[in-house]
Amino acid sequence: MKILKTTLLAAVSAAMLTGCGSSVAPMVSTPIENVDTLPLKTTDLTEVQYKEWSALDLLTDTIPGMSVNKAYSQIVANRKGQKVIVGVIDSGIDIEHEDLKNVIWVNKGEIAGNGKDDDNNGYVDDVHGWNFLGDIVAENMEYVRYLKKLAPKFEGKNDASVSAADRAEFALYQKAKAEYEKEYQEALGSKAQYEQILSQVKPAHASISKKLGKEKYTKQELAAIQNPTSEEQQHIGMLTQMLNFGDTVPEVIKQLTEGIEYFGGRLDTHFNLQKDFRTVLGDNPDDINDKFYGNGDVDGPDPKKADARHGTHVAGIIAAERNNGIGMNGVANNVEIMVVRAVPDGDEYDKDIALAIRYAVDNGAKVINTSFGKYYSPHPQWVWDAIKYASEKDVLIVNAAGNEGFNLDTIQVYPNDQEGVEAEMGDTFITIGALNYKYGGEMVADFSNYGKSNVDVFGPGVKIWSTTPLNTYEYLQGTSMAAPAVAGVAAMIRSYYPSLSAKQVKQILMDSGLSSKTPVVLGGDPSNTDNFTAVSKSGKMVNLYNALIMADKISK
Repeated sequence: MKILKTTLLAAVSAAMLTGCGSSVAPMVSTPIENVDTLPLKTTDLTEVQYKEWSALDLLTDTIPGMSVNKAYSQIVANRKGQKVIVGVIDSGIDIEHEDLKNVIWVNKGEIAGNGKDDDNNGYVDDVHGWNFLGDIVAENMEYVRYLKKLAPKFEGKNDASVSAADRAEFALYQKAKAEYEKEYQEALGSKAQYEQILSQVKPAHASISKKLGKEKYTKQELAAIQNPTSEEQQHIGMLTQMLNFGDTVPEVIKQLTEGIEYFGGRLDTHFNLQKDFRTVLGDNPDDINDKFYGNGDVDGPDPKKADARHGTHVAGIIAAERNNGIGMNGVANNVEIMVVRAVPDGDEYDKDIALAIRYAVDNGAKVINTSFGKYYSPHPQWVWDAIKYASEKDVLIVNAAGNEGFNLDTIQVYPNDQEGVEAEMGDTFITIGALNYKYGGEMVADFSNYGKSNVDVFGPGVKIWSTTPLNTYEYLQGTSMAAPAVAGVAAMIRSYYPSLSAKQVKQILMDSGLSSKTPVVLGGDPSNTDNFTAVSKSGKMVNLYNALIMADKISK
């Protein structure tokens, strides 16, 4: 494999990192530079590579990972950093997972199960964090909540029948209604399409698997079937096509079934115009001063913990226990995960997010991961105020850019750290786009949002292997996975260089990353391309190895 010139990129074995008050030798590792001369990887990744590609090194593997393994072997070695609390605001986390149970934050001021607020922070039995959703799992989309709220006032009206004072609110109602009708019909159509495909694939698979004597077969084995009947020819054609979407037909059937469940769930919950999901919580979502609601059940109400799947996956990316011989390795050691449940299956409430940020800050988090987002926000100021509060308290928020393939310089997404077109708040909020494992033109994930002004940097976000509830592991993808990868790097910097501020950590994440002038496809549209350097503020992909080298230099 061709590699870069050793004069630029050879890594000298690193001396121990400066920090934690001890006297150590200076850092002499050489940063990774000029990756544009790297050859494109032409072979498929192995299963081992898929499971750890985000930790691999672009120089040695031609895979745009974050050089995590290289950083641990050549820089971190046996160093001991300080404990860093990372707040994960998400759908909940399986705190008993085999790969997470030893890295979950414990509130030492609280006595578990005694029904008292021992530490007087207003939250009873918040031993591992707080659940602002209570027993809520599913929720409406925000535009559906707008539609339900405004329909009694505006339904059946037109521009001419609305007063000048109500025009802005009426425009919002019309926008929400159009969004609802579009998304509802798309979900309805997608569910019907998946059901139709599944109804054809299942009998075809049953017939061919019986003929071949096995459930898993390849395109080549399908093509090799001798003297197929006309019906079998139809089955072979369909199953061959299905194998473009998965390694095996049973895997495709599973994907189709999950798709039907997903779109059916959206129809029942996200777009439900009759049900008010919030009533069981007993709070007023339009009153930010009504703070103390929910409970300490941070993995949520489902005994199977299915609702905690997303948050558990995010937590594992950051901090799954390293080198314990099971599962996978998180990016960061020396981390405790504080669980803050505030993200339902649907759109989050601004109030929950604002209070969740403040809870994490007040209870010691130095990094907060926010892998969620929406495009409507009735109370954005509450969240902006919470972001400012985190900045004042020297806390870094690592935020997912979103998965719609949008240019965020042209559309507003929430949460964000910009009030309209104003400057950023405090420089301690960093927004992350998602990288694919394919170095080159397909390097930006086809779903990832991007933006020269409003996305800061990119991290691994396609086919990411991590923890899921009940001691399981899965591949998931999204900017939801890219953000915790970067949050893990941020936690490493804050652990080994505790004197650096959140603002400095953000700048290190952006400045130390790897850059490439490669033209990349954006939003999955081959006609929409730009240089990688032009699709985020930094023009870079986060790299732990380089980040530690820069942190060492800045800390002196």
